[in-house]
Amino acid sequence: MGRSPAYVTLAEAVADDAAILSFLDTLPYEKSQPNLLFGAACYLLGETAGIERLRALVSQCPSELAREMVLRRTQTNEPGRCATLLPTLAQLPQPLALIEVGASAGLTLLFDKYTYDYEGHRVTGLDPDGPVLRCAVGGPVPLPDRVPEIVWRAGLDLNPLDVNSEDDVRWLSCMVWPGEGDRQETLAAAVATARRDPPRIHRGDLRTDLPALAATAPAGATLVVFHTAVLNYLRGPDREQFAKTMAALDCVWLSNEAPGVTGGIAPPARGTHNFLLIRDGRTLIATTDSHGAGVQWLS
Repeated sequence: MGRSPAYVTLAEAVADDAAILSFLDTLPYEKSQPNLLFGAACYLLGETAGIERLRALVSQCPSELAREMVLRRTQTNEPGRCATLLPTLAQLPQPLALIEVGASAGLTLLFDKYTYDYEGHRVTGLDPDGPVLRCAVGGPVPLPDRVPEIVWRAGLDLNPLDVNSEDDVRWLSCMVWPGEGDRQETLAAAVATARRDPPRIHRGDLRTDLPALAATAPAGATLVVFHTAVLNYLRGPDREQFAKTMAALDCVWLSNEAPGVTGGIAPPARGTHNFLLIRDGRTLIATTDSHGAGVQWLS
């Protein structure tokens, strides 16, 4: 959370707070995440929590806070991540059929709708009112002149969010860390784009339901299955099973994750960002910023 000073300060305070730590111990292990705690507090309070308000919430409303944390998931759905995957998608044989696992509300399925600014190199999207995603570049990034041709798209998520639900959109807003520039404005513009043409998000588990969804993709299009910041929520054996599932599918697999969760591939010495963009579980393409602010090309 180093990119959000307010959350760095809050996380450090929580680490030394016995009452909050005791509260977290009452939750299932997978629910005691900082992002989930801070997001749920924001949802209940209507604004970013400081340590005093978080202590009061834990003391006065522990059941309400626990309920929100158990009910919800960390579903950032940052549209800016599209900027780091777009150059790879543009290189693939067109047209494309996309499946995103861990799709949340589907905002990162709308590559062709958004406009991109790669330090002055502009790629215009199909939605004139969509957000402009700015991304710094390093290395020989093959920047496209146009957005890819996408003829079909679908998402898979354990708990899909609906862009037409004000409550779901409010939760997405609570997932944006404080002090990160125009991320809230970008999110709002991406939601407006999605509402004009909502992507289809299917409720399901990537460990078991992906092959059936992939079988519905249209023939004649390059099928791309991708994900960002998803595999870290799976245990090791489940990651291995997912990799086997991907190997059996006739598709391009793009993994945009933290180091170590896809194929054991380590970050390069010259990498400048905290995520690794890996193709088909084997080929390291680039390092990327986890929220899409930059891409460093390697291959």
